[in-house]
Amino acid sequence: MRTHIYVDGFNLYYGSLKGTPYKWLDLSCLFREILHPRHLIQKIKFFTAPLSSSRSNNRRVSEEQNAYLRALRSHCKEVEVIMGSFVTHSIKMPLVNPSDSQEFAEVLKTEEKGSDVNLAVHLLNDAWLNSYDCAVVVTNDSDISESMRLVKKQHSKKLGLVTPGNRYPSQHLVRYADFQRHIRKGALKRCQFPILIPETNITKPKRW
Repeated sequence: MRTHIYVDGFNLYYGSLKGTPYKWLDLSCLFREILHPRHLIQKIKFFTAPLSSSRSNNRRVSEEQNAYLRALRSHCKEVEVIMGSFVTHSIKMPLVNPSDSQEFAEVLKTEEKGSDVNLAVHLLNDAWLNSYDCAVVVTNDSDISESMRLVKKQHSKKLGLVTPGNRYPSQHLVRYADFQRHIRKGALKRCQFPILIPETNITKPKRW
């Protein structure tokens, strides 16, 4: 069965990877382990956004992200990385403990833009192109539900839902999924890249 996998990178990170020693994750290995052998994984689309490098701490985080994305591209032939963006703007927010002289404070708010939209568009477009028989969505973001509904209604494709971590899956997504899986810590542990990616100079970040 021709299978494409659509990974919400930040959903995967915050659901399964943050605070663990398993960030150096081999996506090809992971999904071969999670899915039944009948799935012929032809494409893994990884949706993320470049982290800011404007401050010293952010520079380190940005370098770590870049190392991981280079490892994915070098080691996993099925992986395609699709980038969104971050937008920072100032907004006024109410204070938790306002005073008579001040009820609001102006703060900088940074938002990730594009990943969920990009995922939904690719999921639908690949269905129109008949690129897959089964699409597996890796997220718990209910905003993806409408694209899943259209794939089922207009193309009758098989849909799988993989929920990062131990969270309850969104019922908005479950209703359109033919099957569900969770990403368990055991699978993360077994599916790590080598510290040095073969035939490259790409190495696992020290803090990881």
